Amino acid sequence: MADPVAWAAGLGLLGAILGSFVATLVVRWPQGRSVLRGRSACDGCGRTLGGLELVPIVSFALQRGRCRSCGAAIDPRHPTVELLALGIGAASGWAAPGLEGVAGAVFGWLLLALGGLDLAALWLPDRLTAILAAAGLAAGLLGVEPLLADRLIGSVAGFGSLWLVGWSFHRLRGRQGLGGGDPKLFGAIGLWLGWRLLPAVLLIACLVGLGVAAWRLLLGRRVAGSDAMPLGTLLALAAYPAWLAMILMSG
Repeated sequence: MADPVAWAAGLGLLGAILGSFVATLVVRWPQGRSVLRGRSACDGCGRTLGGLELVPIVSFALQRGRCRSCGAAIDPRHPTVELLALGIGAASGWAAPGLEGVAGAVFGWLLLALGGLDLAALWLPDRLTAILAAAGLAAGLLGVEPLLADRLIGSVAGFGSLWLVGWSFHRLRGRQGLGGGDPKLFGAIGLWLGWRLLPAVLLIACLVGLGVAAWRLLLGRRVAGSDAMPLGTLLALAAYPAWLAMILMSG
């Protein structure tokens, strides 16, 4: 029997490492900066960072969140995303030691990247959504639950339901109510969770969105119907816990 502690530790460590890349992706990609070319450098002074300054989470803590050369604040999204990626890996390895846990961690890490990009720039890149969908299809082909048929139905149902909502809103109000990437993301999530969990994911995402709006009102901030809400981020926040719940309930 696979050791859940070992799998949690291994996937957690891998998550922290990959989280460093995901954080860089979230910070740089919306700015049109490459995340694959060149060495990591301080965003303030441009100095190339050394190996000890690139240790996920630890380097940020030891440097107290600032560059050692210029004192510029390090974007807090770096340690935040790294910690979230570590948590996703650890939770996946603990809940489902083995191939299923690896698949769940990949699901969570890709959702983390997409949710972060949507929160930062209201942008869900088609290339990244396609990778999420392809990975979900591959997991189904490898026999990871849910069944492939459920995943395919979930993909069609997820994309179709949000596309219909967006189309109906545009017909009634004469303007876009959903971003073009939201139905694609929901369809990709369907390829991971199957069709049965999609209503719960959408409901939780909407409730979280309402909670955010209520919190802004309590803080005295203006909230209008025309305000843009990163639905992709909300779907990502709901989808990974739904996968965890599905695994824990099936076990």
